[in-house]
Amino acid sequence: MAQAFNCIAQKLRACSALLVLVAAILCGAAGITLVLGGAAPAWAQQRAGVGQVVRDIQVEGGQRIEVSTIQSYITLKPGDIYSDDQADKSLKALFATGLFSDVNMRMQNGVLQVRVTENPLINRVVFEGIRRVQDDTLRRELSLKPRQVYTRAKVQADTQRIQQVYRRTGRFAATVEPKVIQLPQNRVDLVFEINEGSITGISRIRFIGNRAFSDPRLREVIQTKESVWWRFLTSDDNYDPDRVTFDREKLRRFYLSKGYADFRVVNAVAELQTSRESFFLTFTVEEGERYRVGGIKVASEIKGVEGASLNPFLRIASGEIYNADLVEKTVQDMTTELGRLGYAFVEVRPEVNKDRDKRLIDITFAIGESPRVYVERIDVVGNVRTLDKVIRREFRLVEGDAFNAAKLRRTRTRVNGLGFFDKVNISENKGSAPDKVVLTADVTEKSTGELSFGVGYSTTDSVLGDVSVRERNLLGRGQDLRVGFTLSARRQQADLSFTEPYFLDRELAAGFDLQRRRSDYTRRSGYTQTTTMGALRAGFPITEYLSETTFYRLRHDEIDDVESNQSRFIKQEEGGTVTSSVGHILTYDRRDDKIEPTSGYILRLNQEVAGLGGTERYIRNVGQAAHYFPVADEVVLSVGGEGGVLYDFGERLRISDRFFLGGDSFRGFATGGVGPRETQNSKALGGRYYYKSDVELTFPLGLPSDFGIKGRLFSEAGALWQSGETGNDVLDSKAVRVSIGTGVSWKSPFGLIRVDLGYPLRKEEFDETEVFRVNFGSRF
Repeated sequence: MAQAFNCIAQKLRACSALLVLVAAILCGAAGITLVLGGAAPAWAQQRAGVGQVVRDIQVEGGQRIEVSTIQSYITLKPGDIYSDDQADKSLKALFATGLFSDVNMRMQNGVLQVRVTENPLINRVVFEGIRRVQDDTLRRELSLKPRQVYTRAKVQADTQRIQQVYRRTGRFAATVEPKVIQLPQNRVDLVFEINEGSITGISRIRFIGNRAFSDPRLREVIQTKESVWWRFLTSDDNYDPDRVTFDREKLRRFYLSKGYADFRVVNAVAELQTSRESFFLTFTVEEGERYRVGGIKVASEIKGVEGASLNPFLRIASGEIYNADLVEKTVQDMTTELGRLGYAFVEVRPEVNKDRDKRLIDITFAIGESPRVYVERIDVVGNVRTLDKVIRREFRLVEGDAFNAAKLRRTRTRVNGLGFFDKVNISENKGSAPDKVVLTADVTEKSTGELSFGVGYSTTDSVLGDVSVRERNLLGRGQDLRVGFTLSARRQQADLSFTEPYFLDRELAAGFDLQRRRSDYTRRSGYTQTTTMGALRAGFPITEYLSETTFYRLRHDEIDDVESNQSRFIKQEEGGTVTSSVGHILTYDRRDDKIEPTSGYILRLNQEVAGLGGTERYIRNVGQAAHYFPVADEVVLSVGGEGGVLYDFGERLRISDRFFLGGDSFRGFATGGVGPRETQNSKALGGRYYYKSDVELTFPLGLPSDFGIKGRLFSEAGALWQSGETGNDVLDSKAVRVSIGTGVSWKSPFGLIRVDLGYPLRKEEFDETEVFRVNFGSRF
């Protein structure tokens, strides 16, 4: 028991001692608190300077910056009471200028002493190791320039900007290390050492959550591609975050077009390999259920326009798989039709109602109320060189007309077809009243002058070169002037042409052509021909798509270099002739594009009568037709045909005036290889009658569209007969010739290259065939 009491006593004594110690500490803390919270003793105030009056401010360490300038940044002024808050504000103000790397401040005997260390001045900025990016491109991104103050914060920011430049070019492995070289007078050279690294490609693209479509099918949908060797001309296999965002939208639109209305992309993750040379790109998707179209209704709030009247423009029907693309096209077609009726600001809004249980989507095309509008004014902006009237005369609408969307689209096509502008945007804006619209044509001009040099090769002309000077918008009036020269192994040509598209301010394209050409037809017909020609022409539209061109042509032909061993048919051609002719070309063109049509058709009739003076007498008739059908995306089927008839009412029809078939005009046969031929040297004599039909399918080859490579399958059939020459030494036949073949066209950086392999299925023994044919040309 005594031991227990002793133990308790010892513990109480220990606790007492501990309590005394804690009390002492608390008392000491209280004393300190009293000193800080209350009036400081005199010795503390004298050491910190707190409470003293600032009698003067002294600045040390300045080199380039004036003392008065430094003093202006200090918030404390002579006469102020010194305090820690004011001193802190002064320090922050000096550092905020970015002029100083270090600032010290203390108060001594009423004098505020400020010592500064200035940031150095940049002497020059240098990039080392750059090859793939231009020096100027990097300099435009930098905030630091020579003769500016160097700061670490700006260097770090510029380092990140340089890395962003390289990432935009697909080089995520690029590293940037800034280095500073000290120079006298507090100056530095700033050097960015750059290791550009290789282009960071896409080693693999995979999809998670897709059931309806395989990974290869979805890879075709997105623009980003996996890196392979043959994609060296495209950047689609480089990682680009913006492109990945675009790919998410492409996937969404693809699934919506296939009926998956609940589809969403959960995320798209790009994982950089440890080597930093490529990415793994993973799309996680949720497909959802597939929907069909339930009920379809068109509701119109426009007076006089019944919803049922727009049913013919529905691209989708009940029971079909839901297709968001067809819904959008339906909206566009209805908007276009209503615009044609004069409702410029109409809104067609598809309202979708999902029945998740039945997996049906009911669609209501709601047409809001809109007044019929009229054109109040037409404004033209953006044209600096081209006169306003050159653009205005292409408008199919004028002030006061009822608005018509179809005519507006045609106007946009015509203005763009001038070839004077990079961009053509015609917008509709509300006018001074609800029923008025202001049309604004905003154009961006491009260079219309051309000085071109060309080099190429064709099976017909062999190696050729040309040079031409052309101005397609002379003096901003839309006039076209061209001077050209062509030189090849078999043809030398010089020509001059001029066209005034609106002669006498009327829709009449008038112009003239002058030409001097020497052609070597030795291989084809055994002679050389020199032609000197002048022509006057005038073209005008009859309707929007029907146009007429009339011309008068005066031509002198000289045939020489006829070898002594040639047949009598060739020898009698030697000498000169003069042809004076008039003619016309009637064209009906409904193609969507004149250069690379994908839909529509064209009809053309060309007639020429020679005999108004001169030595030659004939009537030439040629008819042509072609129809283009879009089969699928970038797949176009074309069907065409042409035929010609020559009637002569003179002594005889010369070879140079007859028709020839073969080469570019009939693949699978040599130039002039089809038709009448003399037996002595097997030279082509040409014919008075011909016809030809062709079917061609153009399609992509699965290569990136940037390559500009397309394949072709074709078949041609035709015949050429009756040269007018008689005798046993003339071979002639009306029998049809047929050829099939394939080809490839490439829009290369050096020009359009066409390679054709044609095989004649049906021919005559005397015809000359040609399996391989290539045409190559470039302008630069």
